[in-house]
Amino acid sequence: MALDRTDLFDIRSLLSEEERAVKDSVARFTDEKVLPIIGACFDEGRFPKELIPEIAGLGLLGATLPEEYGGAGLNAVSYGLICQELERGDSGLRSFASVQSSLCMYPIFAYGTEEQKRQWLPRMAAGEVIGCFGLTEPHGGSDPANMKTHARKDGGDWVINGSKMWITNGNLAHIAIVWAQTEDGIQGFIVPTDTAGFTAQEIKHKMSLRASVTSALYFDNVRIPDANRLPNVKGLKGPLGCLTQARYGITWGPIGAAIACLTEATDYTKERVLFGRPIAATQAVQLRLADMARRITLAQLLSLQLGRLKDAGAMQPQQVSLAKWNNVRMAIDIARDARDLLGGAGITTEHCPIRHALNLESVITYEGTETVHQLVIGRELTGISAF
Repeated sequence: MALDRTDLFDIRSLLSEEERAVKDSVARFTDEKVLPIIGACFDEGRFPKELIPEIAGLGLLGATLPEEYGGAGLNAVSYGLICQELERGDSGLRSFASVQSSLCMYPIFAYGTEEQKRQWLPRMAAGEVIGCFGLTEPHGGSDPANMKTHARKDGGDWVINGSKMWITNGNLAHIAIVWAQTEDGIQGFIVPTDTAGFTAQEIKHKMSLRASVTSALYFDNVRIPDANRLPNVKGLKGPLGCLTQARYGITWGPIGAAIACLTEATDYTKERVLFGRPIAATQAVQLRLADMARRITLAQLLSLQLGRLKDAGAMQPQQVSLAKWNNVRMAIDIARDARDLLGGAGITTEHCPIRHALNLESVITYEGTETVHQLVIGRELTGISAF
């Protein structure tokens, strides 16, 4: 029997019935609704907002949260499969869902009050309230402790001043989860984006994540009540805990991008005839396609085991770093090589590899650069921090 060229080790057989159903439903959505429009969205620099109701209707926002808060109660592997199939469409779409679920809904669920959970999470799961995550600052990058945004207590309120940079969903968002320095350490705040003094400015001229909204956020004496503070965490543990959730999903997402590139490169090389035969009939091309399949298979096994560890409550942040490093590097290399196999045709967005390659330039940078994750593993191996 012929193997599934995108699943050579039959990962599907290791999934539960529910996990397979989740994967299939998101795959259908990507095939039917995302792929027909996403190339044009990338060309136009436009996020397809019209897809948000259906994304929410499929239960993809806050999918792992309990149903009482609007979530679907899915396990971590199912969430990973959601990320994989969305990113098979485009990294920008996966980023939207990842930020909403892991960086905005998760901190409210994990660090918020019961009142905050009831107020925000069901509407966020329904796509009625969109969130963004304000951690990165213009000068900060990989050093979030070097945070300049600060919040000062003033009676029963907090007054926030500062700025954040490279914020996905910034100009779409109704609320921002903002991390700021206080006299009592770094704390998180829920900031409605219609609050006086809050400004979001969309970042233009991007060559990556063009089908995504990226913004700078500015806070000029933004006043919010203490009821908007996330009371159950202080220090970098809060935002870093959110990033671990999001990075877990990122280990899965690029697998989808790589699968899309391998599929298109394989089909193209079988159809492209040079010197009297398809270029897929040459050893050089088959070696490259085989190497893509090998690397995708290893990434699939890595993320599946990571998901099983997460569902067992045994996942460690260092393991997430290893998987994020490996899988994004795998995907960006495959996207670039697939682009090359398509020759001149590969430079247009009529084919997906150049779009995925450009998007993955952002994915390999955000939520921990490749170097940062390498150093996390180096520290784990040696016990010495080289940051």
